Amino acid sequence: MASRKEWNKSSWQEQQVLQQPNWPNEPDVYKVLNNLATLPPLVFAGEIRSLKDLLAKAVVGEAFLLQGGDCSENFSDVTAPKIRETLKVMLQMAIVLTYAGGKPVIKVGRIAGQFAKPRSSDTETIEGVTLPSYRGDMVNHAEFTEEMRQPNPKLMLKGYNMAASTLNLLRAFTRGGYAALDRVQAWNQEFVVQSPMGRSYNRLAKQIDNAIRFMNTIGIPTDIPQVNQTQLFTSHEALLLGYEEALTRVDSTTGDWYDCSAHMLWIGERTRQVDGAHVEFLRGVLNPIGVKVGPEYDLDNIKKLIDVLNPDNEPGRLTLITRLGMSNIEKALPPLLREAKKEGYNIVWSCDPMHANTYTAESGHKTRNFNDILSEITCFFEAHWSEGTVPGGVHFEMTGDNVTECIGGARNIIDDELQNNYLTSCDPRLNAEQSLEVAFQIADMIRS
Repeated sequence: MASRKEWNKSSWQEQQVLQQPNWPNEPDVYKVLNNLATLPPLVFAGEIRSLKDLLAKAVVGEAFLLQGGDCSENFSDVTAPKIRETLKVMLQMAIVLTYAGGKPVIKVGRIAGQFAKPRSSDTETIEGVTLPSYRGDMVNHAEFTEEMRQPNPKLMLKGYNMAASTLNLLRAFTRGGYAALDRVQAWNQEFVVQSPMGRSYNRLAKQIDNAIRFMNTIGIPTDIPQVNQTQLFTSHEALLLGYEEALTRVDSTTGDWYDCSAHMLWIGERTRQVDGAHVEFLRGVLNPIGVKVGPEYDLDNIKKLIDVLNPDNEPGRLTLITRLGMSNIEKALPPLLREAKKEGYNIVWSCDPMHANTYTAESGHKTRNFNDILSEITCFFEAHWSEGTVPGGVHFEMTGDNVTECIGGARNIIDDELQNNYLTSCDPRLNAEQSLEVAFQIADMIRS
């Protein structure tokens, strides 16, 4: 492959840039970005390197990646209860995968930065009125009025502050005792407790309590970080490149560039052009990078992407997140795995079973069927077993709230019940009980 020009954090501006807002006033944008560039980093280079080291273990099957959270975070949901409930379900899923699946789990949230979203069109028309599309709370507002839909660069600054507040609370929860293993029963949400999944989880929690009590009885200390603390890393789609550039800094200890807006960043299906601006930007920062891969992928193009984003074939640097759909995965995934194995690529293979399984119910709600989600995950594992490759992780849109957005699951939510508590401003999410149910199913596959 031809060598690429030298990288700098602004070199993306020379490439074609997709999925950016049509800001009405460029001087206002520059003012906001210059302000952001002077603010402290949201995450730190040492934390980013720790995540990359853990992901390197997932490449060879010595750890498993659990990535999940909201489709698109809303500023109104940046509250202590909402953040706590999201963390709870992540902790529950991780403990099931670790204890029942027998493998360390890397917890990466779609949180503290997932405030922007790609759109298929720059505009939206309702009843003859055409306005800019809603691109997430960091760009404009969801309300369908001319004033609210106008892109406002000051919202990027608000997004930074919201991410900082979220990270502050997450660090307090994960390091201040809330995530200690002797609290596993306290993580069970009230609406889940009496369900079949809740009862299965409580049985597992009692086993963990007994194990900790046994360790204390025989004199093995449990007052250690591995028992009393946990690590939760953050991630989001690197969509607004001006924002990402403003938060890209040189690490004072190594001299390397890191995007300090999140520990891990991913490129979406709409912006992963090899010669595009998003790939150009992310090839130069040393964060772990994810790439979404849909069913219409071109194999040669994916190989070029891998070579550009991970030229040194560094384990833990690159995660391919396949979003193929239940009806496509059996045909689409094996050729990709086969070619990557032949080339010797060090990749974390992760399954996003959500995005390609979305449809509109008769009620008009956008939804997903729990069985379709589970089927895609099962096919993902089976394809890897067949090809002799490693199923390294999963990627979910989920919430700790008792929402009714995806049909099916243990309570068998049906189309007519979607309206009961349909709260998403973007795509439908698994609720806490459905998330816990899928974790138990994945644990069985990890253990196989």
